[in-house]
Amino acid sequence: MKLKLDHVVKTFKDKHAVDGVTTELTNGVYGFLGANGSGKTTLMRMLAAVSRPTSGTITLNGEEIGKMGDRYRDLLGYLPQHIGYYKHFTVEKFLYYIASLKGMEKKAAAGKITELIEMVNLTEKRKTKMGKLSGGMKQRVGIAQALLNDPKILIVDEPTAGLDPKERIRFRNLLAAIAKDRIVLLSTHIVSDIEYIAKEILIMRDGRLIEKDTPQNLVHHIERKVWSVNAEEAEVPGYQASYKVGNISRQMDGIQLRIISEEKPAANAVNVPVNLEDLYLYYFDEEVGA
Repeated sequence: MKLKLDHVVKTFKDKHAVDGVTTELTNGVYGFLGANGSGKTTLMRMLAAVSRPTSGTITLNGEEIGKMGDRYRDLLGYLPQHIGYYKHFTVEKFLYYIASLKGMEKKAAAGKITELIEMVNLTEKRKTKMGKLSGGMKQRVGIAQALLNDPKILIVDEPTAGLDPKERIRFRNLLAAIAKDRIVLLSTHIVSDIEYIAKEILIMRDGRLIEKDTPQNLVHHIERKVWSVNAEEAEVPGYQASYKVGNISRQMDGIQLRIISEEKPAANAVNVPVNLEDLYLYYFDEEVGA
């Protein structure tokens, strides 16, 4: 399968929320990385056929998704950033309700629901009301409902916001496990969500797609721009004012700063291995500071 975006624009009044995005997506996990307001959610909504582009086209195997209608929605699973749950429904009842909305026959739905409840590790909670679940458990129900129709395109928007580290790892591993024969699009501003599972990372800023590459290649782009500097306490404010400081670590013999800079920031600065957090800071230092 090939999902293609060609000069996709979405305008709200005089603001370009998405501004001329062109790219191709095939099977595997793609991480859409960007700060809040970068256009990720707007793009996800268009890919999920919830919203239509102001201009440009989105096609699946050469056919515009807006013209495919139900044929496209039958291939789609979608977990939006905010999903409405009926708090008095049990986990099982909620999934049956979603299955009915997707047009699934009850017998087929029963088997799929049992399979998915086991997959997301909620077997013991299947009779528990949604209102009594933790945030992480609700997100697991969310991914289960998105997978009910065995979608070939799975779109998840900021799925781990508010989850504790253990739940985030569980969710990430689940996405990696199901991505073999489908397109999985994961929108996030949390670097660790995509660092190890993304086939490619798409970096968005101000509605534009500014980079698209493998995590390894993106990190390689800034390989000589990340430095470790030993500094005195009194020097730290000056470094923070002049450079992008990713980390401040107090050591026995002083303070160690991790700095992203095009030029060597100090005589004692040495290059250090790069990670995706460095990459995020390289592109979004203003948002981090805010």
